[in-house]
Amino acid sequence: MPNQPAVCLPGSVGAGDLRPISAARASGPSPDPLTERTRATWTAGNFDRIGRHMVTGAEQFIERLAIQPDERVLDVACGSGNLALPAARAGAVVTGVDIAPNLLASARQRALADGLDIRFDEGDAEALPYGSGSFDMVVTMFGAMFAPRPERAAAELLRVTRSGGRIAMANWTPDGFISRMFRATATYLAPPPDAASPLLWGDRRRIEDRLGGGVQHLIVTPRTFTFEFPYSPAGVVELFQAFYGPTVRAFDVLGPEERASLRRELEQLWSKANLATDGGTRVEAEYVEVLAIVG
Repeated sequence: MPNQPAVCLPGSVGAGDLRPISAARASGPSPDPLTERTRATWTAGNFDRIGRHMVTGAEQFIERLAIQPDERVLDVACGSGNLALPAARAGAVVTGVDIAPNLLASARQRALADGLDIRFDEGDAEALPYGSGSFDMVVTMFGAMFAPRPERAAAELLRVTRSGGRIAMANWTPDGFISRMFRATATYLAPPPDAASPLLWGDRRRIEDRLGGGVQHLIVTPRTFTFEFPYSPAGVVELFQAFYGPTVRAFDVLGPEERASLRRELEQLWSKANLATDGGTRVEAEYVEVLAIVG
């Protein structure tokens, strides 16, 4: 799920200061092209329509963390709140931050409907608008991995987590199902040359390089995420084409013949991986669960 827009420089907000971001943006630097491109990608479509099929996996991720009441938890690239909501139900004091205002609006609506008090901010994973050491735990599920400059995102995750606190990530792997979906799209639309592949966040060596110097303990656990949709594989591709930002953007810039060809390839990919026998779609996608104790 998605990374977020630059609003202030790291460390420009005092420790524990969670002030509104609008003032910082008004007087901040000129928009960064990479950040703006990321924002445009994740505001295209509506990831909430995809994310609602990922709720169970997100709840299991939070459950494994055994979050304690009153822990200060930050959900980076929170999307429509799949991690933030169960963390708040566990009794944590939760803040969510994301690049996409439309997804934040959905997250706020979900929290209100569930009677949960969660703060949701628009902000940048590469320049988080919080003071150093503001949180006991920072979580991100298929979110911060899409920040175009991973070293900046990694530094920010470490910076806002207190010493002894935890960082928990869920990242797609370079060789899993999601990687195959991205590679199919890249055949028709090459990724930007100035942004690192988000899938490198699923490689243990890269994770160690990016987080290792700031942590005292690091655990990387391979896991499987199960996508379940009440649609055929063709219906799933239609859903992604309409609502998943990267897929929306790809189809928007392709000509009619290329769109038809890409759609066929994606349908074949989902069909080949489909484990369902009831007319729906169930696909298992590999990811790694990262747990780091900050030094």
